Amino acid sequence: MTKPPKRPLTLRDVSEASGVSEMTVSRVLRNKGDVSEATRKRVQTAAKTLGYVPNKIAGALASQRVNLVAVIIPSLGNMVFPEVLAGISETLDDTELQPVVGVTDYSPEKEEKVLFEMLSWRPSGVIIAGLEHSDASRAMLSQAGIPVVEIMDVDGDPIDTCVGISHRRAGRKMAEEILAAGFRRIGFLGTKMPLDHRARKRFEGFTRTLGKEGVEIADQEFYSGGSALAKGREMTEAMLNRTPDIDFLYFSNDMIGAGGLLYLLEKGIDIPGQIGLAGFNGVELLQGLPRKLATMDACRREIGQKAAEIIAARQEDNASDEPVLIELSPKIEFGDTLRRG
Repeated sequence: MTKPPKRPLTLRDVSEASGVSEMTVSRVLRNKGDVSEATRKRVQTAAKTLGYVPNKIAGALASQRVNLVAVIIPSLGNMVFPEVLAGISETLDDTELQPVVGVTDYSPEKEEKVLFEMLSWRPSGVIIAGLEHSDASRAMLSQAGIPVVEIMDVDGDPIDTCVGISHRRAGRKMAEEILAAGFRRIGFLGTKMPLDHRARKRFEGFTRTLGKEGVEIADQEFYSGGSALAKGREMTEAMLNRTPDIDFLYFSNDMIGAGGLLYLLEKGIDIPGQIGLAGFNGVELLQGLPRKLATMDACRREIGQKAAEIIAARQEDNASDEPVLIELSPKIEFGDTLRRG
């Protein structure tokens, strides 16, 4: 269904919503002039509710747009996102558009701040990771009047267009293969879920599929912080000490999975005869491990490419602004740690 076209909000919109003059609104938003605290709060509340972002280039360009694409991701330390950025960059190389990156650290509050600053420069489009945002962020994105492409995930309600994979389906597929290979005492090791929505959805798809076959997670270990080999070793050791009859370890990402693999090899454990393993993301850096870790490619570069193609296409005069959902299909790589069922 085609969504109604949006126009950028103006001072007049905030003025009408707050019941004060445009001049007063301007003073409050620029933090200038003598304005009562009650009026200041009324204007700020109205602006936040509407999703208003000030235009820092108003009057400078006839188009009211700069040739920048705001790319907002949760982390640069996570090895997933550099490949997404590479796909975006190589696609935009053939255009006049230039990506500019903002990092949120998986924080909804920081995402609001990054969005506010980036949208104030009136970019030509936004590429943002994930479908879950605060009300303020959704309002800003909805009212920006520019193409918005949410990436990495399709399990949710996109604001405009989204490109990604179904993480629930990814979790389900991995569970099906693990069960088909005969494993039943399965442990899950991963990041804490409240802010990592995609890992949470994979976990949901994984556990629901196990449950349909009468299998429950035998043990689980969660952590806060970035993905790391040392963390994977530590978590694997803790789980095996707690639940020594585990026969499969499913990691929420490849980096901790690699740490677990190295720990098991060090202990002389037969893989996958005694314990099988699988991760997620298909990180190429790990191809040099003593054993090839089973994983699932998250289509990272292709996601970046397609998102950038959509933004570039929307710049054409006759371009359609109809929302699009592009779901890619990741494939399981069995490697040396998961038997084929």
